[in-house]
Amino acid sequence: MYEIIEGFLEAARLIITLDPDVMAIAARSIIVSFTATIFATLIAVPLGAAINFGTFPGKRSLINLIQTLYALPTVIVGLLIFLLISRVGPFGSLRLLFTPTAMIIAQTVLILPIMTGLTISALSGVDPVIRDTLYSLGATRLQFLANIMKEARFAILAAVAVGFGRAISEVGAAILVGGNIMASSFMSSTRVLTTAISLETSMGNIPQSIALGIVLLVIALGVNLAITTVQHR
Repeated sequence: MYEIIEGFLEAARLIITLDPDVMAIAARSIIVSFTATIFATLIAVPLGAAINFGTFPGKRSLINLIQTLYALPTVIVGLLIFLLISRVGPFGSLRLLFTPTAMIIAQTVLILPIMTGLTISALSGVDPVIRDTLYSLGATRLQFLANIMKEARFAILAAVAVGFGRAISEVGAAILVGGNIMASSFMSSTRVLTTAISLETSMGNIPQSIALGIVLLVIALGVNLAITTVQHR
């Protein structure tokens, strides 16, 4: 018990003194996950709208497939991206393996089904009266979509928050395609909060693990508080 308390005290010191290693790892985690969330949003929102408002054979099956992919294991995503960008893979010539770019790609693929499915749910949850009113007023396709998106914006923001939380908390794909490398250059390193916690714990460096864990929780809490604040305005 004493060792755990001592670990928390040392973790507090590392955070309060803004330990360079801890801050660098936290900053890299935010950059990688935030970038992946932006890319996923740019794909998921239009795709979700197209699926929700589209009429085509197999629509229900496609939605069920997307919802099934919510539980897609991170290691499977990591393995898939690894096979694609490894030296013998089809995109091996790009030399993306063990780079932050590879981690961004993996996280984007991981959260894309979640954000797409939640976008579909958000748009389908808009009051039918609003949709009928827009149709009766002769709204164009673009005007219709813009107004529906506006009505569902808070639910879509929640989807973005869920996607970011999933991205920054995953570890399997990050290790497989990132390698958990600590290089001299900030952007050449691939060590993020989750992979660093795994490494430091295995090495018995409990205070460092606790410090990184607290930072991860603070980041996740901060994003959720920001989204909640926007939703209540």
